[in-house]
Order: sequence, then structure tokens, then C-alpha cells
Amino acid sequence: QVQLVESGGGLVQAGGSLRLSCAASGRTFSSYGMGWFRQAPGKEREFVATINWNGGRTTYADAVKGRFTISRDNVKNTLYLQMNSLKPEDTAIYYCASAAGYGVGLAPGEYNYWGQGTQVTVSS
Repeated sequence: QVQLVESGGGLVQAGGSLRLSCAASGRTFSSYGMGWFRQAPGKEREFVATINWNGGRTTYADAVKGRFTISRDNVKNTLYLQMNSLKPEDTAIYYCASAAGYGVGLAPGEYNYWGQGTQVTVSS
């Protein structure tokens, strides 16, 4: 059974930083692409960042480019999202997801396993 467990969310002031983690189990972590998505109240889930199986390729949403960094540790089976210069509009529940393939993926349909999410709240 595949499990993805996010942690690291919380309340932070605008301009601050947080690092999210996603611990994976139940499948060969290093064989699959991974991604971060977020969902704000009243909005659809949106793509944040994705990374391929070995970390050699990453893609970011324009809204977070230059502020967020996605990375992975295939020994620890853990995905990370370093978030700097946070803005109130970054407030959302953040979800990690495991892709169906080894590459990057920008659409939710490219992922077949999801975590339960972690809340990130940025105050102004």
C-alpha cells in the first residue's frame, strides 16, 4: 500500500520560509516522478512543482518560480518543497503526489497516489 505523508506546514508571516516534507512508502520511490500541488479555499487544486525520478529535471508554476525549490532524497524516500519569500496568496493545503511514470508531470491526472495534505497559512 502506497503512503505519502506530508509535514512541515504551519503559520508564517509574509516574507518568511517553510520547508515541506513528504515521506513515501509502499513503492520504489526512486522509480517515479513526484509533484506538489495546492488547493486554496474555493479554488481548484493547482500545480506547484514537479521533479523527475532522479531529480535531474524540475518544473515550476509561474506563481512560485524563483521562490520555491523542489528536491528529493531517494535514499530517505522523501520529497521536499523549500518555500521562501512566502506571500498571503500562497495560503493553501499543499499535497504531494506520486506520478504514474518516471518523468515530470504538470496535471493531477498524471499522478496516481496522493498524500492527505498539510496546511500552509501566510499572514500579511
